[in-house]
Parts: sequence; C-alpha cells; structure tokens
Amino acid sequence: MTTLYTNIGELTTNDVRLGDGSAMGRLRDAALVEEGGRVVWLGAAAHAPAADVRVDCAGAAVIPGFVDSHTHLVFAGDRVDEFVARMAGTPYDGGGIRSTVAATRAATREELLATSAARAAALFAGGVTTLEVKSGYDLTVEGEVRLLEVARDLTGETTFLGAHAVPSEFSDRAAYVELVAGAMTRACAPHARWADVFCDRGAFDVDEARHVLTSARAAGLELRLHGGQLADVGAVRLALEMGCASVDHCTHVSEGDLAALAGSSTVATLLPGAEFSTRSAYPDARRFLDVGVAIALATDCNPGTSYVTSMGFVIALAVREMGLTPDEALYAATRGGAAALRRSDVGHLGLGARADLVILDAPRCAHLAYRPGANLVTRTVRAP
Repeated sequence: MTTLYTNIGELTTNDVRLGDGSAMGRLRDAALVEEGGRVVWLGAAAHAPAADVRVDCAGAAVIPGFVDSHTHLVFAGDRVDEFVARMAGTPYDGGGIRSTVAATRAATREELLATSAARAAALFAGGVTTLEVKSGYDLTVEGEVRLLEVARDLTGETTFLGAHAVPSEFSDRAAYVELVAGAMTRACAPHARWADVFCDRGAFDVDEARHVLTSARAAGLELRLHGGQLADVGAVRLALEMGCASVDHCTHVSEGDLAALAGSSTVATLLPGAEFSTRSAYPDARRFLDVGVAIALATDCNPGTSYVTSMGFVIALAVREMGLTPDEALYAATRGGAAALRRSDVGHLGLGARADLVILDAPRCAHLAYRPGANLVTRTVRAP
C-alpha cells in the first residue's frame, strides 16, 4: 500500500541532493510517497503520483523524525529535591545517581516498563521516531540485565551502562570495575547493541573506562562514551582512541580535542537539557561546527539532571543558548543523532530512507525554536 503526503508547505529532507541544494535538502509545495515503510518518491506536489492513501498536510512543514541518541529512560522514583537544591545554589557533582539506583532496585519489572513506556510515549508524541535507551540504574549483574530487557521492549538501540557509578555496597572500587568488565558485560551483551561509561570527574577515570570498553568490544558491543560533562579528564581522547560512535556531553572540551574530533567519525552529542537542569554553562556549539566536528542533539532524559521529554525544547535551547541556527539544531537532532547511532536509514527523508516523519502545526520548521515550550507536532509517523 502506498501513502501520499501532499500539500507540504516546507519539506526538510536532510538530503543535500534534493531541493535547494543545502544540507537541509528543502523543498516547498512538496509531496512524498511512502510504501512499505520507505520513501519511494518525493518532489513537487503538482507532480505527485496517485497513491492508495492521501494525507493532506494543509501547507504545514514536514521534517524527518527526531533521533534521540542519548536517554536514560528506565528508572524509578524522582530527584526533584535534588533539582530544587541546585536551583538554590547547590552544585551538581554526579552523586545523586545512587538514590535512583535504590528506587530502581525496589521497583518491579512491570512498574519499570510502565513508567519507561510512558516517558517513551511522550518522546514519540513530540516527534521522536528513533530512540536510544541506557541501563545504569541498578548496578548489579541481574539488575542491569533486567533494565536492558525493559529497554528492549522500547527500542533496538539499547546501551549497557554498568559503569555509571560505583554502588554504595562496594568499598573496593577496583572490584566493581572488574565486575562490570567481566560478569556484568558477559550477561548484558546479548541484550544490548552498545556499551557506555561515565568517564568524568567523580565517576570513572580514563584507565577504568578503557578497561570496560575494551571488554565490551570483545563481547561484540559497539561503543559510546559519556565525557566532559563536569571536567576535561581525557574522555574525548579516549573516545577517539576506542573508535566510539559518539562522545556525549562535551561541555568541557579543549581546542586540541575539537581538532581531533573534526578528523574522526566520532560524533559529539550535546545535551543542553543537562546544562538547563544543573544551571551549568552551556557548551558553545559554534566551536564544534566551525572546525568541522559532527554534532548531535539529544534529550539525555534522566531523573537527576535532564528530566526532558521534548526534542523541540532541546532544539530551542541549542538555538538560544549554544549558538546554533534553527536549521543547524534541527539537523543535529535528526541526521546528527542518526550518525551518533551509526544509522544511515533514519534522520533524513531521501529516497530509500525509513519513512519516519513529523508533521508540524507550523508553516516552517524554524517555529520549533521560535515557539519554545509549545508541542508543534501534529502527527508522528514511524515506519513499521
């Protein structure tokens, strides 16, 4: 069966070969045909072919579905008291993770799936069509497997994050690192595509992170890394050394690290919801783009530092606080996120791409930044 989306006022494809010749591949007065979950035709609405189903977009803007490449959706409880304290001046130090671990361990699988699915539904309603979900809030072998099983009910892009924090019952830090690199990795690898480590001040150092990532790669997992949120401890260089698909946060990055990133396939994923929620300085995204670093934007949805379920809000923050144009922010939230997940089938609407698209209640996609806080998504279409 074919579906024709027509009367599109502004179609952003993110395919430079289409439309106006820019990176956004923009067409006006356009139409698109989907068949079998793939884009099979696009062009001027006046020349659109017949189709089994016709959807009139009434002059609205249509964009690729958002690719949210960094979330921590599977957790129980909240940390609203911690947020209130930060707004009163208490600095963020990463220590609150253990309180979420306690609440998550106490929750049933059914409770975790229900609350996680509700958060995912909010993201989908806001235009997300591809979603990454991490473990990391149990920190036992059986518990991390359980969190990944819940995550797999939401997405195929699951990430093992046993190296999120050292749990309070471990007085021997080295023993916990060995547990993560050994038995925990072996148990979790069948349930994950990716492995990640929180490599930062107060979390895991470069040597510990390298050990965990090396073991994860040997177990068949692909790699990503938290780095540079609280300090520059060498995480970006480690991400490059290990060939990570992305290094995420990058709030503290040296000029040398930027130059190295620019010549690599590692994406810098920026998470402005974390700066918003921790009242920290935002990274200057222009520094990244000006030297040729590929960037992504993601929500970092988690209970402690970015309880954000709106990619539209993330785009608005990136434009207002990080120096991106509306088009640059949209590209980072779509094709940039796809690159961070090493996916070529999503994040764009070129021929053959998954027909994951979003119809906006606006004539131009720039309204996503222009009208922060409004959910401008009329319809999210996710290919089967």
